[in-house]
Amino acid sequence: MQSVILQNTRRILSLRGSISCSERRATISKFPPNRTRLQICTRSHSSLVLSDAQRRTIYALSTPMGKAGVAVIRISGPDALKVWKSIIKSAAQRLPDPWKFQRCKIVHPERQEVLDDGLAVFFKSPKSFTSEDVVELHIHSGRAIISSVLNALSALSFCRPAEAGEFTRRAFQGGRLDLTQVEGLKDLIDAETETQRRIALQAAGVAQFEHLRSGIIHCLAMVEALIDFGEGEDLEEGVFEQARAKAFQLHQTIQAHLEDGRRGEIIRSGLRVAIFGPPNAGKSSLLNFLAQREAAIVTSLPGTTRDILELSLDIGGLPLIVADTAGLRATDDLVESIGIERAKSMVQASDLSLCVLSLPEIYDSSCFHIPSSLKDLITPETCFLLNKSDLLQTQPSDIQIQSTLGKNAWIASLETGHRTATPLITHARQRTHLTSASQFIASFLQYSSEDIVLGAEELRYAAQAVGKISGIIDVEDVLDAVFRDFCIGK
Repeated sequence: MQSVILQNTRRILSLRGSISCSERRATISKFPPNRTRLQICTRSHSSLVLSDAQRRTIYALSTPMGKAGVAVIRISGPDALKVWKSIIKSAAQRLPDPWKFQRCKIVHPERQEVLDDGLAVFFKSPKSFTSEDVVELHIHSGRAIISSVLNALSALSFCRPAEAGEFTRRAFQGGRLDLTQVEGLKDLIDAETETQRRIALQAAGVAQFEHLRSGIIHCLAMVEALIDFGEGEDLEEGVFEQARAKAFQLHQTIQAHLEDGRRGEIIRSGLRVAIFGPPNAGKSSLLNFLAQREAAIVTSLPGTTRDILELSLDIGGLPLIVADTAGLRATDDLVESIGIERAKSMVQASDLSLCVLSLPEIYDSSCFHIPSSLKDLITPETCFLLNKSDLLQTQPSDIQIQSTLGKNAWIASLETGHRTATPLITHARQRTHLTSASQFIASFLQYSSEDIVLGAEELRYAAQAVGKISGIIDVEDVLDAVFRDFCIGK
């Protein structure tokens, strides 16, 4: 055993590049024979640099880098108060009162040079964003000031820079946020329109899937109680029927969320709209109208637009990514042919396709004539914009338009601000787990009371699937529900 310790001691000492081999041998030989090798390891270990795993206190700039009034640097971890003592000097030379701002000077921990005059606040665990001790420095936002304070923090051996998203990860690990709230927080930061902000704020503030998980656990608790105790004196009659009725209701609710047409994901990432049609129909003019600027070149020459031009727009709070595409026609021009193929791919991949047609060119007094180059891209969901109606003396009737082109509408009123219900699902990951939960509940509903053990297993899988959405999977929840909801052995 002592030989193994000696080998480890030599390996540790060899890491110190400034010590020669002879010096290492001399160092080991200085210890008396009765001194344990473990003491040698402990003494040499104290001089090593701490690893990232050992430096649990992290710091980072929480506001954008650049010139502004205030910049916020956040420090979180078990040594947050140690950081306070090292770099903060205030009139009251004592530990800070939690959750109260304090005027102070920020100093370098080694040179004691004053770096800035600002504010500091201490958030005591667990009442902080990360559930750890947190210190926030509110300093002047200048590149030199921010860099000097961050360099001062790097001089503290027990601190390290935070990794991307590490503060939020610690908030999740500390139970402050679940996974859906973490996703909602990111979406809230990234929100560019009012609708995106509203949906993200709801996701960030509420554990939205918890009611589904609680309902499944309640069903599972009833079934588990029936397996363990059976109906009779210890358990009321009709428990299995109650569980089936509750499971059927949950299955209907989940299916309603899954059949929302991906509204949540579309609103979060933006509705992709592809404008297509023949040349000179007015596609680029429509894009300029929506953008309220000359974003696309408009000429009377066919084939002016040869590549895809995308713009991100906020229309009535709805995020749109509008793509103007090349006019679709038969051509021998190589460059235009490439643009046409890209246009077709864009139309097929978009959430909404808008076909712009020149009314004088496709309509005579009796019927419509859709260009053959467009027919493969037109689907029952395609929307149409009939342009240049001012050049036509006789306008087609609404009946003629609907009988030929159909009746399509996007469910939103940009004039009144009317909105449908806020979608529950906003990420593909959530949809995948919710689909699995729905399938497991459907399987449970197929079992009879004779196969109750197999049915309970399906409900357990369903609860785990919903739990994966929020990151909460706990077997003890089932036991809690059993003892809370049932009077066993009354």
